[in-house]
Amino acid sequence: MDLPPWLASAARPVTAAGAVVLGPDGGVLLVEPTYKPTWEVPGGLVEPGESPRAACRREIAEELGLAPGERGVRVGRLLCLDWTDRSPGAPALRLLYDGGTLDDLSVLQLPAAELASARFASLDVVDELCGDSLSRRVRAAVAALGSGGLAEIDDDAGAVA
Repeated sequence: MDLPPWLASAARPVTAAGAVVLGPDGGVLLVEPTYKPTWEVPGGLVEPGESPRAACRREIAEELGLAPGERGVRVGRLLCLDWTDRSPGAPALRLLYDGGTLDDLSVLQLPAAELASARFASLDVVDELCGDSLSRRVRAAVAALGSGGLAEIDDDAGAVA
């Protein structure tokens, strides 16, 4: 199907959605991928025809073995929107949702082929284990949880609003 020129020239970002799940002491739930050195929050890429919220629900179920709403884990309000045009291959739009709380890591059913482990981490440890971009997103999302706001990161401008 041929698109009109004004639509054909529009940005088509790779979109990812994740959840900031907090532990009993306020630490952020991180998962350790088997396929790369840095840790992540539960989440992943949005598939064609899928909304970011639906992708986050699907990823929580796949990665944690929990249905949203089970054990206090949820896909709540949007906390952080992060745009960058510096990703390899395509612009990226990355969203973080309020993932609720989880009291016990032992209830997780991690897919062994994808995730080696999970842990709760303070923001300083998030800085150490995650890449700079995710660390900045997580910090902005946690601040938005506290303020009731929405954080917007424009990576190209180096700004957090």
